[in-house]
Amino acid sequence: MDDKEGEEDGGDWVRVVTTPLTAAPLIARVASPKAGAIVTFSGVTRDNFEGQEVVRLEYEGFAPMAEREMAKICAEARRRWPDLTRVAMAHRLGVCPVQEASVIIAVSSPHRKDALEAAHFAIDRLK
Repeated sequence: MDDKEGEEDGGDWVRVVTTPLTAAPLIARVASPKAGAIVTFSGVTRDNFEGQEVVRLEYEGFAPMAEREMAKICAEARRRWPDLTRVAMAHRLGVCPVQEASVIIAVSSPHRKDALEAAHFAIDRLK
């Protein structure tokens, strides 16, 4: 996750990866002097589902298509909240053990309400 594409104001960054995710790189991608708010969401594997033990989740997908769909979610968020500064989304494929993130979303905007609402929208659409 080290390329700089999409970091200018108004740029979105989406990636599908096979390595563990951390929030710090996405927070750095959305940081801007124009943003007074940065909101992150991390979807992590929990140890149970409907009373059953969970030890890991496994995700499969076609990365280019998934990234196109993630970009569409970013574009829709921008239509709904035009003042967003930057949006970054990463989703993990493969095995995701308990307590590790399978998805991280970061959104920045001048004010918290737009960033909070856009991050909420993005994870709901991604799910």
